[in-house]
Amino acid sequence: MLLIGIFIFASIFGVNDKSSTVSMGLMVLGTALFLLGVFRLFWKSKELVYLPTGSVAKERSLFFDLKYVGKLKEMLESGQMDNEAGVKSEGSGNVRLDVMISQDKKFAAVQLFQFVPYTYTPITSARYFTGGDAVAVSSFLSKCKTA
Repeated sequence: MLLIGIFIFASIFGVNDKSSTVSMGLMVLGTALFLLGVFRLFWKSKELVYLPTGSVAKERSLFFDLKYVGKLKEMLESGQMDNEAGVKSEGSGNVRLDVMISQDKKFAAVQLFQFVPYTYTPITSARYFTGGDAVAVSSFLSKCKTA
């Protein structure tokens, strides 16, 4: 878009009658494409995309009470997210679960943190799920939010 906008804007200088409607239209079109290209470059470039499916991934954090840290750690280390675990998320808490999940639910990345004075420290390494496992993570997250 940037290059097309620059090319169209530069083509104005090849037009003999600079005050014509065509040259004004080319100037507006070239400027609009250039600005749209700059906007997309800085705004869209910040989106995280799961390349195999082309789906945009969103990040979020869920907070839990400290009593769930053992169960959450066990689920992440085993790779089995249990919907019936009875784990409930809260508005804030000593345990934070950072999640990145694609909109098509084919990819999920999860990491567990615990609050130690002044900062959250990692309890587990980042764990990646694809396919059916990622769907299970999504199901677990929606269940623990409504539970």
